Amino acid sequence: MLLTYHSQEEKTVKKKGLAIVTGIVCLMFMFSTSPMDKAYAQEKVITLKVANYFPPPSGQSKITEEFAAELEARSGGRIKTQFFGGGSLLKAPAMFKGIETGIADIGYSHVYYTPNRMPVTELIGLPIGTPTGWVAAHMAYDFYQKYKPKEFGDVKVLAIHGNPPSMILTTKPVEKLEDLKGLTIRAPDLSGECVAALGGTPAPTPIMETYDAISKGVLQGVWVPYETLKTFRFAEVTKYVAVCWQIGSVYPFYFAMNKNSYDKLPRDLQWLIDTMSGQYQERFALMWNDVELVGKAFGAQQGVKYIEYSEQESARWQKAMEPVIVNSIKSLVGKGFKESEVKGWIDYMKERNKYWMAKQIEYKIPSPTGPAEVRPENIAK
Repeated sequence: MLLTYHSQEEKTVKKKGLAIVTGIVCLMFMFSTSPMDKAYAQEKVITLKVANYFPPPSGQSKITEEFAAELEARSGGRIKTQFFGGGSLLKAPAMFKGIETGIADIGYSHVYYTPNRMPVTELIGLPIGTPTGWVAAHMAYDFYQKYKPKEFGDVKVLAIHGNPPSMILTTKPVEKLEDLKGLTIRAPDLSGECVAALGGTPAPTPIMETYDAISKGVLQGVWVPYETLKTFRFAEVTKYVAVCWQIGSVYPFYFAMNKNSYDKLPRDLQWLIDTMSGQYQERFALMWNDVELVGKAFGAQQGVKYIEYSEQESARWQKAMEPVIVNSIKSLVGKGFKESEVKGWIDYMKERNKYWMAKQIEYKIPSPTGPAEVRPENIAK
């Protein structure tokens, strides 16, 4: 073994050398990082207003508020958020315009509050048999990512999804299709066309006004998912649910950001927004699923009766929806789209529904709608 002897002098020189090298490294690190640290220290805190029209206790309101709080925390305090729930900053019909113009930096609503403003995205809500909220969210996201409708070109889309398939909550029992005649049902735009095709009379009443309209007898029902039995307290004014998930008509929702607000952010904060958008896309999907389970259970506790239909009766309801799909295709063709293109979009959505339904069954994600394989009572076995 080779032994190396270091004199005290050599040791002293080495220590001095190490000190010098360490000092140089520290100086290099200081000069390489201090401008960034200094910039962050001097950087003006960015305030973003986040708007949502759902009632504060709802899952939809809570998840958008969580997004705001998490964005603030993960930005290290460089972003401050102001959350406005319950339509306190923007009502649902004004949400998209409010995001475009910067009244809100980030907002959450669905496309049927702005009829014909997003005609391509409205197709997501066609009665094509979308079976669950989890499937709807994934189908809608896939559709947006594949086709990138130009109608969203003036905003930054953070998440886009469909909610669970709508049921018909009524004050009178609907035992068969014919029982919808004479009933005025809250259902805006495309969902209104669905109600009309089923024989009911649609009314585009804002959701926040629907409870009072039903309690006063102006409306006899509302076209919405189970979760609204609790979220909007509809279990207090409607006592029957027409369980018609086989139609599979959903509301296409968007979570979007003002483009200028996004473009003004430093790149690392833009990256943070993008990262969180992907994470919250799935959280929205699971949220919609969870609130449905809660809503249906709450309705049962309140004495709401759920009217299920035979395969034959469900087939009649599905058959009644065919003109709605045909009319939607004709409408878009009239706006300059090719018929083959529109049909291709619808076929793609149907294919995605089947794909994600198989995934939901595989992952054992429970839903109160959809085939028996995803019903909670069957998954628990």
